[in-house]
Amino acid sequence: MTGFSTTASALLQRAAQRTLHGGVLPGARLSFGMQNSFSFSSLLRLSGGHTREISTAGSSANSKVLLALRSPALAGRNNFLRAAAGTAIPNKPAIRNWLAQANLLKRFSSTLASDTVVDGAESLKSRSGPKRRTVDAPIVGYWTLFCASMVFGIIVWGGLTRLTESGLSIVEWAPITGAKLPTSDEQWESEFEKYKQFPEYHKVHIGITLDDFKKIYFMEWFHRNIGRLFGIVYLVPAAYFVSKGMVTRAGMAKIGGLGLLLLGQGAMGWYMVASGLEKELGERPDAVPRVSQYRLTSHLSLAYLLYAGLSLYGWNVFRANRLARNKIANPETLRALMLKPSIVSYRRKITAATLLVGTTCLSGAMVAGLDAGLYYNEFPTMGEGLTPPLIDLWNVFYARGKPETDMWRNLTENPVTVQLEHRILAMTTFFTLSALWWQGRRLPLPRAARVMLHTMYGFAWLQVALGISTLVNFVPVAYASAHQANSVLLLASALGLYHTLRPFKMLPK
Repeated sequence: MTGFSTTASALLQRAAQRTLHGGVLPGARLSFGMQNSFSFSSLLRLSGGHTREISTAGSSANSKVLLALRSPALAGRNNFLRAAAGTAIPNKPAIRNWLAQANLLKRFSSTLASDTVVDGAESLKSRSGPKRRTVDAPIVGYWTLFCASMVFGIIVWGGLTRLTESGLSIVEWAPITGAKLPTSDEQWESEFEKYKQFPEYHKVHIGITLDDFKKIYFMEWFHRNIGRLFGIVYLVPAAYFVSKGMVTRAGMAKIGGLGLLLLGQGAMGWYMVASGLEKELGERPDAVPRVSQYRLTSHLSLAYLLYAGLSLYGWNVFRANRLARNKIANPETLRALMLKPSIVSYRRKITAATLLVGTTCLSGAMVAGLDAGLYYNEFPTMGEGLTPPLIDLWNVFYARGKPETDMWRNLTENPVTVQLEHRILAMTTFFTLSALWWQGRRLPLPRAARVMLHTMYGFAWLQVALGISTLVNFVPVAYASAHQANSVLLLASALGLYHTLRPFKMLPK
């Protein structure tokens, strides 16, 4: 027994003196022998005084082994003592003492072995560096959705600027100095004199007064300044989030792509305005000083893309964080539902319908660019039938003197033809969304997808009503602006439905 006690004492001494990093506790000594003396005062101080009482099998009422372990809650798994113990084993038969000591050594060795495995894993983790972020910070989602709301406001105000024929009132592109509104009479007179040098003053706003000029000038100035503010709201937080490591690598790529889209949108805005300031528009008797419908459509398409990208990014950030925090009930079941063939097929149809909604919105930009809403202000007919006379649809005037090769220009430059195209696209979109709504009602869609489905269909009805009202009332500003704003909401609801039907990626555990 004396030999076993010596061996056990040596093993326990070595184990107790090792920390998780392999260090030695200075001054810690342990004696184990038949005289029942453990001296662990120093270890108890380091362990924080937390002890666990273990009854020793076969011992008397006073036979107890106290195993003191450092609390993981206080020091974590990275740095706590293997064990600290104090015992008073009575002088009983040798076999009982041997069993008690063997039981203590077995428990102690088991704890030491498990902690060693944890120690190795933690050491490897610490050597591998900081853990890579798997989801963007929630604030990134709030930020992107706020930016999307700003884009929505810019689109609506830009439509008002177009409807009030104010977009050509500022004839210079000054990204920095142009942010200041003229304040003195001299500054206003200077801006007014610049405007008088361009065709719109002589053909559209003929004899406009300075007070009227101030009104249209403010419309365009405010539109440009909202764009400037949006650039700051986007770029400054983006740089902060990236520098603080609050976005994933994929998030950085998305932020960079959306930033490039933002810069392209600003450049396209001025490129569009410049098309309405060309001197040729004043020299041609048949020309109307207005921006190119091609550039207007490009400008609006970039705005829609920016809005869609920001919205989808923000929604994805929120979904990923809810998944990471276990806020989504039964995610595996929900993912399995999204992967069912019927749901996958339906999602593809929704994707095609969303693209159709976007195409219809852009055809509306062509209508606005050509003032095509001022022709055939009736519905559903156009003149004596559902379509206007062929001479109105396919006129050699729009071939620009090349009827053999350029008659195709009627498709994009003839206001009557462009309006008919918009009508066809609008009704096709409406009936497509109606069919998808009817089909979706019979599918086992999640609650969020079902809400978005009904929302999308409601906006579709409202869009048709606003479009018809705008047409038959000769394009009043209020109706036309509401029609454009609702088109963005319709697109947003279609994107929202598409998003809710996407099977989310399970995060690594």
